[in-house]
Amino acid sequence: MAKTATRGRRKAPARGKSKARSGGGGLLPWMVIGVAAFAGIAAYDNWKSIKPMLSKQPAVAMRESAETKPAIRRDAPPKQVALAAPAPKVTPPAQPLPPAAIPTPTAQPVKATPSASSPATLQTGTGAFGYCGQGAHINCVGDGGVFWYKGEKIVIADMESPVADRARCDDERRVAFAAKLRLLSLLNAGPFTMNAAGKTDPAGAPRVVSRDGRSFGVQLINEGLAHKPGAAGGAWCAA
Repeated sequence: MAKTATRGRRKAPARGKSKARSGGGGLLPWMVIGVAAFAGIAAYDNWKSIKPMLSKQPAVAMRESAETKPAIRRDAPPKQVALAAPAPKVTPPAQPLPPAAIPTPTAQPVKATPSASSPATLQTGTGAFGYCGQGAHINCVGDGGVFWYKGEKIVIADMESPVADRARCDDERRVAFAAKLRLLSLLNAGPFTMNAAGKTDPAGAPRVVSRDGRSFGVQLINEGLAHKPGAAGGAWCAA
């Protein structure tokens, strides 16, 4: 019985305090709404002056961001860096050679070549000779004063000897055969020279034939097998 009476005696809250709490909590939202409404009315009345300020601030911010951070294009090609070309190597000039080291070209002897109007006057010949027969005359002896060399008819110009086919006596014919045999041995003895003594005609090419400076014609004359050109013939036949 005693506990039940104690519970029933709990103090009730004061009425003034509860009203104050409930009144304070209800005025705060209305005050916020009033301030917002007042700010909205003020902004609406001054909108023309506020609008340029609001529009400038984003533009300035974007410009500053654009200046500080350049835009990077993903599709832009990579920058090509030009490499510096290597400097060309400079070759120092060659040092001049001393006069003793400069080779001096040797003078080459000039060989005189005969022209078409003036044929060679000196010719060297050599070969194996025989007596001329019925075939082609290449290197052969016709008589004591006529022979063929490489197909060309040569007439010894500084002598005349008898021809066997035109001999007027046996002694002349004998001298003609002896002169022919002697000329054959001279030609086969070795190299010889032929010096032009006139123009070539159908009778042959007149040449002075010699070896070591000794004329074949002079040798035949000295041996009694020929005589000088233009001399009277028939000396080999008895009167």
